[in-house]
Amino acid sequence: MIIETFQIIFDRDLQKLQSELEMYRDEQAIWHIEQSIANSAGNLCLHLIGNLNAFIGVGLAKTSYVRNRDLEFSLKDIPRASLLQQLEATRKVVEVGLSSISDKDLEGEFPILVWKEKASMEYTLIHLVTHLNYHLGQVNYHRRLLDHQIDRS
Repeated sequence: MIIETFQIIFDRDLQKLQSELEMYRDEQAIWHIEQSIANSAGNLCLHLIGNLNAFIGVGLAKTSYVRNRDLEFSLKDIPRASLLQQLEATRKVVEVGLSSISDKDLEGEFPILVWKEKASMEYTLIHLVTHLNYHLGQVNYHRRLLDHQIDRS
């Protein structure tokens, strides 16, 4: 039952992230950094793609994904269409990964080391879904802030 809840929430929030990227009026604004905002929406998107593929992909879906976390924050000006394709592929990886476990598996350890010490499957999945949601909120705020500036121009 709880695995189904994780599936619904991950899928909902990844679709919402796709929607947020589609709603930017100016595609270049996806990569804009405004004053004290450290990360663009594009880099946050790449970070979430890397995070979910590294942990759910490798750990649960058994993919061979190799993460380069530094590139998640240094790459720039990737076309929106490419980001959307990567997000769609990530949605599928998350679906496969979550489909491979049962509610009983939540009691055990997450199969790969995420932090300095092993953590439970349940704790790790809750962390990953809240991490996704945290950055989704940042992307939403980033988009609304920049669209508001466009409206005032």
